[in-house]
Amino acid sequence: MALSSMTGFARSHGASGPYTFEWELKSVNAKGFDLRVRLPQGFDELEAHAKKRAGEVLSRGTVYANLNVKRTNAAATVRINEDVLSAVLKAASQIAGKVDAVAPSIDGLLAIKGVIEVAEPEGNEDEDKAARTAAAEAFDRALAELVDMRKREGTSLGQILTQRVDEIEGLAKKAEAAPGRKPEAIKAKLAEQIATLLDTSDRFDSDRLMQEAILIATRADIREELDRIASHVAQARELIGKGGSIGRKLDFLAQEFHREVNTCCSKSNDIELTNTGLAMKNVVEQFREQVQNLE
Repeated sequence: MALSSMTGFARSHGASGPYTFEWELKSVNAKGFDLRVRLPQGFDELEAHAKKRAGEVLSRGTVYANLNVKRTNAAATVRINEDVLSAVLKAASQIAGKVDAVAPSIDGLLAIKGVIEVAEPEGNEDEDKAARTAAAEAFDRALAELVDMRKREGTSLGQILTQRVDEIEGLAKKAEAAPGRKPEAIKAKLAEQIATLLDTSDRFDSDRLMQEAILIATRADIREELDRIASHVAQARELIGKGGSIGRKLDFLAQEFHREVNTCCSKSNDIELTNTGLAMKNVVEQFREQVQNLE
């Protein structure tokens, strides 16, 4: 199965009878799946269709779906409200002799609220039903385009994530080969420090100090952390190769990578090993950021 990103954009157009319409779908990152639909009056029933279809092909991400509808070849009708106009003229004649003012003009009368009424064209039930059906089909086309774009983005993400996993593996091998992490090197360094202390004072028990040195050397070894990093690398490659909705699983692995690398850095007593650990930590963070975009 292909990898899929959670981000994408799609648009589709359609027409039915006097109606023309356009769908716009935009998808962004989210922990779960959510479809938010904006529909014009008369097309509300499409929300159920949109949520059903989107839920069948998407598992994560917030999708914003907006439908714009226009009705063509149907002009609105304008009529004069005779009752309101008569009432206005009567009122005007009553005050004509009481104030010094010019007679009302036609444009002034028509500007009075209620004198002119604009009636929208009456809808046709068959035309409206056909338009809703066509708009539902247009949504399916837009959704298919969105899914395709998310998969293309997912393919690119898969390549980037594979590169990051390769880098993590390379840095882990570099850390394993670092001379400073060998038990012998750790013991030698501790022995040197102990010798310095013994030279400055005779109050130290050399046997006890050596035992403590061996214990510290054991705690400073990062063998287990490197083994777990290698295991995480193998799991990450398997998941990326399998594809599908693996974003949550890879996010968990990213956290595990981060934990092991942090432990390596905290145990390090060598500059080279510390620098390698910090470089690995940076790559793990890049890996985690990219994983946030995966479905």
